[in-house]
Amino acid sequence: MQEKKLFLLDAYALIYRSYYAFIKNPRINSKGLNTSAIFGFVNTLEDVLKKEQPTHIAVGFDPAGPTFRHKAYEQYKAQREATPEDIRKAIPIIKDIIKAYNIPIIEVAGYEADDVIGSMAQLAEKAGYDTYMMTPDKDYGQLVSDHIFIYKPKYGSNGFEIRGIEEIKQKFGIEQPKQVIDILGLMGDASDNIPGCPGIGEKTATKLIQEFGSIEELLNNTDKLKGALRKKVEENIEQIKFSKFLATIKTDVPLTFDEEELCRCPVNANRLREIFDELEFKNLAERVLSETINKTTITNTPIQGSLFDVFTADSQDEKKYSILSELKSTPHNYYLIDNENKMRDLAQKLNLADSFAFDTETTGIEPMRVELVGLSFSLQENEAYYIPIPPNKEEAKLIVNIFKEALENTNSLKIGQNIKYDYIVLKNYGVTVKGQFFDTMIAHYLLQPEQRHNMDYLAEVYLHYKTIPIEDLIGPKGKGQLSMRDVPLEKICEYAAEDADITLKLKNILEKELHKENLENLFYTIEMPLVRVLSEMEITGVNVDTEVLSQYSLLLSNKIDILEKEIYEMAGTEFNVSSAKQVGEILFDKLKIDEKAKKTKTGQYSTTEEVLEKLRSKHPIVGKILEQRGIRKLLSTYINALPELINPITGKIHTSFNQTVTATGRLSSSNPNLQNIPIRDDEGKEIRRAFIPDKNCVFFSADYSQIELRIMADLSGDQNMIDAFCSGEDIHAITASKIYKIPISEVSKDMRRKAKTANFGIIYGISVFGLSDRLNIPRSEAKELINGYFETYPHIKEYMNKSIDIAREKGYVETISGRKRMLPDINSKNAIVRGYAERNAINAPIQGSAADIIKIAMVRIYNRFEQEGLRSKMILQVHDELNFNVYTDEIEKVCNIVKEEMENAYKLKVPLIADSGIGKNWLEAH
Repeated sequence: MQEKKLFLLDAYALIYRSYYAFIKNPRINSKGLNTSAIFGFVNTLEDVLKKEQPTHIAVGFDPAGPTFRHKAYEQYKAQREATPEDIRKAIPIIKDIIKAYNIPIIEVAGYEADDVIGSMAQLAEKAGYDTYMMTPDKDYGQLVSDHIFIYKPKYGSNGFEIRGIEEIKQKFGIEQPKQVIDILGLMGDASDNIPGCPGIGEKTATKLIQEFGSIEELLNNTDKLKGALRKKVEENIEQIKFSKFLATIKTDVPLTFDEEELCRCPVNANRLREIFDELEFKNLAERVLSETINKTTITNTPIQGSLFDVFTADSQDEKKYSILSELKSTPHNYYLIDNENKMRDLAQKLNLADSFAFDTETTGIEPMRVELVGLSFSLQENEAYYIPIPPNKEEAKLIVNIFKEALENTNSLKIGQNIKYDYIVLKNYGVTVKGQFFDTMIAHYLLQPEQRHNMDYLAEVYLHYKTIPIEDLIGPKGKGQLSMRDVPLEKICEYAAEDADITLKLKNILEKELHKENLENLFYTIEMPLVRVLSEMEITGVNVDTEVLSQYSLLLSNKIDILEKEIYEMAGTEFNVSSAKQVGEILFDKLKIDEKAKKTKTGQYSTTEEVLEKLRSKHPIVGKILEQRGIRKLLSTYINALPELINPITGKIHTSFNQTVTATGRLSSSNPNLQNIPIRDDEGKEIRRAFIPDKNCVFFSADYSQIELRIMADLSGDQNMIDAFCSGEDIHAITASKIYKIPISEVSKDMRRKAKTANFGIIYGISVFGLSDRLNIPRSEAKELINGYFETYPHIKEYMNKSIDIAREKGYVETISGRKRMLPDINSKNAIVRGYAERNAINAPIQGSAADIIKIAMVRIYNRFEQEGLRSKMILQVHDELNFNVYTDEIEKVCNIVKEEMENAYKLKVPLIADSGIGKNWLEAH
């Protein structure tokens, strides 16, 4: 390889790739700008700069206006979807970023980026460079030479692969890279609207070029072709020649090769920082620029005389304060409260306050396992107090107890950022935080569900303020990271006091935003009371029978061994069943179960679950492989992992329930993720057998029956569906009866299955293709099923259309409780992007309303248990299901309360039904 190393980036190809990588979970900043394409592009650029260390670099863009291909062929790229608006908005910003990197942009009027890059690559080769064309576009294969390579991003990952002459020859089965043009000319290119020869696809095109060498030779020897193929080629000679012209990347674009201009230069750090700050790319800025946040010293004047010690800036030490990012300084009065007299004086102030912000500093991030290191409080902006807590638990409790009255005051508002964490920590020190809550993290989640909600981000967005990074105290993640217990007192004091102060400031802004957006009722009556409910659920935890898991692990391990032996017998050889590559080779090369097997972008056969499910009927080995994979996943994710999550002190698993993760409003869980425990197959269901009640208790489970369909009936007002639910009959059987126009008594299991799939699929915006695929039926039958469905329930179609219209008008949709799902892409001219938003417009009100209803039920059940003095506890929530640890003498009372509160949580046009069960474990109860 030569030492001179030039990288040429195909901008639009990389920008589109970045944008669509985030399509299901877009990055939206506080200004409503979709930054997915920008973020992805910068990450890609950074990867290249760091991994490859190019000596020279440039980025190629398509110019505005038509190119020579458009002038020659009016239909060139005419069928392409409009560029998504978010990409259009991103382009100027990406260009500004590239300029701030001091990287030249190459763009020539009348020529596409691939022409410019191809021409520049050949000029660079003559100048003694190795050139890497960074693009996912296969067309660039025609340009590859001894010193010109494709640097291709790997599909679905951050990796790259380099394709030289041999790789191109192998991929296309050709003798030289230039023959890529001939293959493209014959097969055409649907994405560019290059016609090619009708009826000739990639396989036939490749075969013809392998035989004849080029399009010209093929056209000179059409007499050697047979039958229909000869006819196709001879009837389209001019179109084939023209297609080759369109597919040929120009290498003579009028441009000059300037080594100095292409030379990699230091970035303009100030300009890059300015752009990243505007985009709210905090972490990216720190990573890219490797700069610490500037700090300035601020002298503070104590406001309590000599009662409290105030931290003042001192040039002799490293006591620093974070600064406002837009202001030079701001006054802070942060006090260290380190003796009993000061603590009692502060506690008295807190006792008399109508509201205060508070925060805990701890030794880790798992609230049930950490030790308390300190407490901070703030009663007014720019003023806060820090109380250090000693490691000895009994001494610590004595200090915490001084603030018990204030924290348990039912009349004062408690303000925090992720209060659930602080609630759990303090509960373990003998304090139950009471009164109304204001959680800034959850407030922001309701306002902007798809953004980040951490305090550092909120401080930057709403206060233009840079908080002290935790890394300044404990160092970066890794083995050398300190515990908060090891941090010098003066540092932890200002850090912790700032947390309470910033939280109070954020509350003062966010409460106004909640009022402005009509979200106060949802916040104060559902989400805030739920914080206490979830906190107590996490504290209670759930028992897991490790012996059951151990025995089940052995049983499944044996089952895997048996399955693998059966797989080897069917394959006629032993191989690694866990290797996707080897599975592909066995299925498609050796057993040849699918002649049209798809390959991944890396060149190996695709053996995803989705692919194998479609091939299940082709060979019994496929079902065995799927079964083996499923069991392996169960073992690693749950059966062998659950014992590791048991708290050594309590002997229970304390799952974290998260209120601010899903955009729909549904709760999620982690450590373990209970939502993903499979329940459709017997192996997955068996995991629930290990979840057991406390001593002298039973496991009680209750879940909503078809709640999303009932909400659909209510929102759409479809009388047929309302009547079906009110009749108490099986909704899926009724649907099948109406679609197939037969009496309900004649509905078969298969008909009911199809109706059930339609019932649930349609509210998720399933297409004819999707329904056909899921049910494994012809598209014509799927179309008839969907048409029959809308004939049966005509107002559902009206509801779907109305939801989309509302979203287009407002930019968001709402649930029954006013929860909003923002849909910025609903009016996009790009059909793919718009379609995704439209599906969310239909589904979000349904799924979000289901989330609202179960949250209301949880709060009411918790309150009833407290009011009636029950010892039984709610312990788990999974989707539409609630689980309880119930004392045997309270079974009847608990059953009545749970059923009553779940079924009356919200008044719909159809009844809410909660099914329930009792058992010795979760499996028996559900």
